[in-house]
Amino acid sequence: MNHDKKNQVKTIFSKNADAYATSKTHASGEDLEQLIDWLQPSSRAVALDLATGGGNVVKRLAPTLATVFATDLTKEMLQNTSHFLTDYKNVYYVVADAENIPFLNDSFDIVTCRIAAHHFPNPALFIEEVHRVLKPDGTFILIDNVAPAIPALDEFMNTFEEMRDPSHSKALSVKDWIGLIERNQLEIVREQRTKKTLPFHNWVNRTAEDQSQVQAVTHFFKRAQKEEKQYFEFKEEKGRLQSFSIDQWMVMCKKKSSS
Repeated sequence: MNHDKKNQVKTIFSKNADAYATSKTHASGEDLEQLIDWLQPSSRAVALDLATGGGNVVKRLAPTLATVFATDLTKEMLQNTSHFLTDYKNVYYVVADAENIPFLNDSFDIVTCRIAAHHFPNPALFIEEVHRVLKPDGTFILIDNVAPAIPALDEFMNTFEEMRDPSHSKALSVKDWIGLIERNQLEIVREQRTKKTLPFHNWVNRTAEDQSQVQAVTHFFKRAQKEEKQYFEFKEEKGRLQSFSIDQWMVMCKKKSSS
């Protein structure tokens, strides 16, 4: 199952590399502005960005740090992103699995992962690997879409996400993420929960293979119950869904120096 998901990630993201590099949803957001404010990084720091996608985190980090390693499971995505980031000479590109990071223990001052972990089949292994490659007292920032605490709403969200993008594995709840973080000797020092509005047309078409897939997802949303429409903040016009909102969590953790 894990192998299948990772192959789907490679297939889908290699086909849609440009869409993610230019996606306004991924390229903007208060979280990107807050990264540097939260980190207050040293100019000598070395960072690792996991599942870099369109390279939006790397663009914020590179001007402030000594070196940034941009990694992604999908070679085509990484190659495409490198063409957008030619101005940054301190960025190195490595094809890498976030659940099997090809670097030594205690290598990085900073590790980041933004809007990607819901694609990871084994998030527990991902967090273990983050802890392993972080230096003692190093900083980890995770930003991702998170599932509601209510099971029915969790199921609704993860269903439409996988219908739209079969490489989606699972959006975890904040509670689930906290459990994984704490079990791996990472200490949460700051967190923020926000709502992220997604334009439905752009969102559903970004990874859709064909029109029948778009129609299936559209029909699923049309059958949403009142509670689902309220929680995900459906905005409709003349019976057509224009946008909806999902939860996003940003958390900053420190690796305990005694571990």
